[in-house]
Parts: sequence; structure tokens; C-alpha cells
Amino acid sequence: MEALILTILLTSVPLIFAATGELVAERSGVLNLGVEGMMLMGAVSAFAATSVLGSPYVGVFAGAVAGAVTAVVFALFALGLATNQVATGLALTIFGSGLSGLVGAPFVGRTVDGLPVFAIPFLADIPVLGNLLFKHDIMAYMSVAFLVIVALFLNRTRAGLVLRAVGNNHDSAHALGYPVLLVRFYAVSFGGMMAGLGGAYLPLVLTPHWSEGMTAGRGWIALALVVFASWIPSRILAGALLFGGITIMQLAGQARGWTIPSQMLSMMPYIATILVLVIIARNRRFALINSPACLGRIYMQNK
Repeated sequence: MEALILTILLTSVPLIFAATGELVAERSGVLNLGVEGMMLMGAVSAFAATSVLGSPYVGVFAGAVAGAVTAVVFALFALGLATNQVATGLALTIFGSGLSGLVGAPFVGRTVDGLPVFAIPFLADIPVLGNLLFKHDIMAYMSVAFLVIVALFLNRTRAGLVLRAVGNNHDSAHALGYPVLLVRFYAVSFGGMMAGLGGAYLPLVLTPHWSEGMTAGRGWIALALVVFASWIPSRILAGALLFGGITIMQLAGQARGWTIPSQMLSMMPYIATILVLVIIARNRRFALINSPACLGRIYMQNK
């Protein structure tokens, strides 16, 4: 049981990274559906850098940069050229999937030494809890730290208030003198960096190899997780653990020889994602109250 819980915790880490970044972008009013593509670019860049340079920490940095650069491409079109955000995000996912496969082709079949486990002194010696919570790699701690920082930023700082104001009413924010497009550019870039970190976690911790499409839909689950959390950072952690647990159930079921077809078990995370979105969509009042009012709406600087 302890090993199963530990696996669920590790599986939730890339979801926490990606969902936290997407939450910040959506709070600014930008709907970026390219999370899957940014995660793939982060994964292949992290693996390539680690394989060539021999340092997983350089791989973490490379994954973050690759995710941010990919997000900048989205921002240039969606913000600079005012293209449709949904169509641009989908195109970014297709672009990221193709480019990551091309870049990663020479690295197929290779393995790398991933991030080492860092045990927090004294706390790691606590029975059961020490092994579950205080014996992880640096990125696992970073995911929770970023989540806490984002929560404090959005709710306790002036800059966070400005970002939320831009997402709720970009016209009023512009009238008050706030640079709407610049705020959204920073938010989208941060979201890309976080998605890149989430992608980097896959080859550096979970599976120390590269395979095309290794994110396996985690970017889409992260998008649903933001809605599930109703755009509130404190709920991201619980949602990530829930979706991570559902993802692990398919592996546990196959390992224990459940009579359920393996294809059905593989579908479970995505069925759960669809059910969550359907349930939330039925409560339109809940969605309107919690979602940023200008989410997905195009803003023209010269309007």
C-alpha cells in the first residue's frame, strides 16, 4: 500500500506543474490548449540535454526553457496577431507533438540517470510519512513550492491582483493603465515554463527514457484539472492526487490481473476527465462565478 501511495504522489507531480502554469495563464484571460505540446517539448529537451551533457539538473533547466519558448510562439500568434486562442492552442499541440518526435528520434532507446532522491534531514526518519513525504527528488518539492507561491502571488500581492483584473475585465484594466498584453504575455510564458517542467519530470524521474508522445494526454488532464479546481490554486493539489490515483489504477489493475479489459483500464483517466467536465458544465452558474470573465476573449490594443 505504501508503494502504491508513493507512486500516486510521483504521478501527480507533472500534473501539478502543468495545471499550476495553466491556471496562471487562464487567470489572465488566456486559454492555452497547447499544454500537451509544451509538455512534450519540455520532455524531449530535458532528456536530450541530460543525455548529451550528463546532468539531470541541466535537463530540468532545458525543459523549462523549451516549454517557455513554445509558449512564446503561442503568445506571438494569440496575443500579437490576435488569432483564435482555441485554434492556436490546438495547433501548438500538433506542432509540439511533431517537433518533439523529430528532435527525439536520435534518442529513442537511450536511457539516462534521473534526478537523485533528496531526503530532508530528521523529517525523513518519521515512520511511514517520512518515506511518503520527505524522500523525493528536488522537482517534487518544487511542484508544491510553486503551487504555494502562485497561491500567495494571486491572493496576496498587487501584481496578482492586476493579473486577476486583466482576466476578469481587460477593458477596465486597460482603462486603469495596466498593460494587458504584457501581463498576459508574462502569464502565458510562465504557464509554458511550468508545462515544460511537468514534461521534464517524465524522463528524468518517472521513466528514464524518451518515447514519442510519452506525455500520454497528461496535458489535457491538466487542462481539466484547472476547471476541476475552479481556478483556485489550493485545489490543484487535491485534484492532481485524484487524477494521479485514477491513472495508477489502470497499472495496478493490470498488475493484479483484474478481469476488466486492459483497454478499459487505459481509458479510465480520460473517462474521469470527461465526467468531471460534464458535471461542472451542468452547473452553469458555478462556472460563471468562478471562471475569469474574459477567458478566451481576444483583446485588441488599439480598440
